[in-house]
Amino acid sequence: MEYIGLIFELLLLAIGVYVYLFSRGFVRAGTPEAQQRAEAFRQVNGWWLRLMGLALIAFMGANVVIHLRDLFFR
Repeated sequence: MEYIGLIFELLLLAIGVYVYLFSRGFVRAGTPEAQQRAEAFRQVNGWWLRLMGLALIAFMGANVVIHLRDLFFR
């Protein structure tokens, strides 16, 4: 059961990394039209996306470290 929690924590960490990379413009869309919509969205919401992505990375990174420590060093 503890491994399922670790999987969810890693999944949320990956979502945080994706949101941060999207906010910085490293994630590209498939079509030029979708790319323009994503760029317009980033221009309006880039600051909040970057802040929330970093917060999620920091929080879930700490949770993963604590969870791994609990699993391996009991």
